[in-house]
Amino acid sequence: MTTPKLLAFAGSTRRDSFNKRLVRIAAEAARRAGAEVTVVDLADHPMPLFDEDLEAAGTPDEAKRWKELMKAHHGFLISSPEYNSSYSGVLKNAIDWASRPAQGEPTLAAFAGKTAALLAASPGAMGGIRMLPQLRNVLMNIRVHVIPDQFGLGQAHLAFGEGDTLKEPKQAASVEGVAQALVRTTRALLG
Repeated sequence: MTTPKLLAFAGSTRRDSFNKRLVRIAAEAARRAGAEVTVVDLADHPMPLFDEDLEAAGTPDEAKRWKELMKAHHGFLISSPEYNSSYSGVLKNAIDWASRPAQGEPTLAAFAGKTAALLAASPGAMGGIRMLPQLRNVLMNIRVHVIPDQFGLGQAHLAFGEGDTLKEPKQAASVEGVAQALVRTTRALLG
């Protein structure tokens, strides 16, 4: 049985991002469920805004490294903030660069046939849930199997305990459930 390899990251580069904390909690839950999880910070992968002129001049090295990192995993655990009822620009940019075709590789090599689970955290009451369907649609369009389970953490500025923990047991159980579902689904798709 193949061990699912998951790439976990937040769609935020802010140092004290609620979404970084939430994705680390989910990553630990996925590890407990039997996955190998790599947690990365998009701040460590600075890419220019996607521009076809830049791409024509030669894909930036960091964009190439990011795409290779995505290709090396079976699935993704993503937590994103909500900005103006949508997901973050830095996340869209990372998706755009990784989706670009390269000579000699299959179409959408970083995405096709992979799995994903989506999370959101926001200081607002709705917890970022308005952006989740938009992110789901983008990922499904590039052939990612996005599991139905998802989680939005409202009042995030009050929700975290010491370290990377959630104060509310029901919220912690929800995150655990999303991570477990992602591991189960990824394992099933791997055969």
